[in-house]
Amino acid sequence: MRRADLNLVCARRVREFRQQLGLSQDELAHKASLHRTYIGAIERNERNITLRTLSRLAVALQCRPVDLLEVTE
Repeated sequence: MRRADLNLVCARRVREFRQQLGLSQDELAHKASLHRTYIGAIERNERNITLRTLSRLAVALQCRPVDLLEVTE
């Protein structure tokens, strides 16, 4: 799997988990201590995130970091 592919998987999984929890991008940003526009950029696959950001998102989304990298299709 190429890095770009993994970024796309992460982008889709963040959106999927966020929507399952019924959170807006703004609410997720607040929970993860990130800016709301950054969450949007992640979900649109416009940003490469660090492991620290992956961890913060996982805590906010009540999942494990690896869950955000799991290919589900």
